[in-house]
Amino acid sequence: MLDMELIRKDREAVATALAKRLDPAEVNRVLDEVQRLDQERRALISEIDAERQRRKAEARAYAEAKRAGTAPEPAKLEAERKQLAELESQLDEVQSRLREAMSELPNLPADDVVPGGKEANRVVKTFGEPPKIEKVRDHVELSRALGLVDYERGVKLGGSGFWIYTGLGARLEWALINWFIEHHIKAGYQFLLPPHLLLHSAGYAAGQFPKFYEDVYHLDRESAPRGQFLLPTSETAILGAYQDEILETAKLPLKAFAYTPCYRREAAGSHSDERGTVRGHQFNKVEIFQFTLPEQADMALEEMLAHAESLVEALGLHYRRSLLAAGDAAASMRKTLDIEVWMPSTGKYKEVSSVSWAGDYQARRAAIRYREPGGKQTRFVHTLNGSALATSRLFPAILEQFQQPDGSVLVPEVLRDRIGTDRLTPVR
Repeated sequence: MLDMELIRKDREAVATALAKRLDPAEVNRVLDEVQRLDQERRALISEIDAERQRRKAEARAYAEAKRAGTAPEPAKLEAERKQLAELESQLDEVQSRLREAMSELPNLPADDVVPGGKEANRVVKTFGEPPKIEKVRDHVELSRALGLVDYERGVKLGGSGFWIYTGLGARLEWALINWFIEHHIKAGYQFLLPPHLLLHSAGYAAGQFPKFYEDVYHLDRESAPRGQFLLPTSETAILGAYQDEILETAKLPLKAFAYTPCYRREAAGSHSDERGTVRGHQFNKVEIFQFTLPEQADMALEEMLAHAESLVEALGLHYRRSLLAAGDAAASMRKTLDIEVWMPSTGKYKEVSSVSWAGDYQARRAAIRYREPGGKQTRFVHTLNGSALATSRLFPAILEQFQQPDGSVLVPEVLRDRIGTDRLTPVR
């Protein structure tokens, strides 16, 4: 959520920044509504404060009149009470509408984030070279030949968009997750295993609700009257775990990570670059997260990027880093950089990590603050998150980039001891 004070003081700057990702006419419509409701809210607060002051003065006068035997009729006092209650009810309604209007506004893109959509994304780093493969086989064909993934039985169990890792495929998937976990612990991140069912407040805090409410799996209200849903990413859980807290300044940056499956309603892909495990309704991901002081955020973003990229580099995969344009980044993020691995079968790159800085946008929605040393005032923390990493796309990239002419696939060196072999060979 944006800072209302910033909108009051410099609406033009806010509108210019938002126009990087929204139609200017829509920006002005929402800002007009926000400012109108803000003015109405402030007027009501002033009226209520004045009414309460008046009632305090009248209460003192009533006490004196009662002692003198000239107190007003009870009916008049009741009418005044109803008048104040009506004003308070109006304020509640206006504040609710203002909160709803504010929640429609995305975050302000950082200064170096350009307007536009996916076409305006900019490659800022490349690691390695695409492997030279004479006859490329795609990851679906390879995983079937090597006995790594059972797509048919996955569909039998969960429907379209689900799969089962089998044999060495399951071991490769689990080896990746455990390898990530060990590296995050060494880097000073606290390991969390959160619930997979979250309350609506966690989705709102992360900026996923209300806009992307339909993109997640919700439990029905009869079985979950508090509005639970299956987490789409553990970013939602880590942030939500610290809602309404004042963090100790001395402990910032606070670094945490979580492993969870992620559950999303988005349609599984049918065309060539989204086949197999590239896009589905359930996939595994390890997420890193930081709560920082505002002045720590730039350094934290660079550190998280370097950390996530070090994992991809240690696996020996060719990848690139892209700075996303405003329209291609998540609405709650000021800046996002994607780490994208090369998929030889399609000649395209696929994102395996998004490392993002939200500024204080999520912290405002979640009421996560810190208190400056020696001061009484609190300020909002900054939040950053990054996939480190999503395995459902990393797995196919490993198969495709390390495939051999004889149909086998070399196992990345860092995983060989965990899997017990240096090569995946076709099932006979």
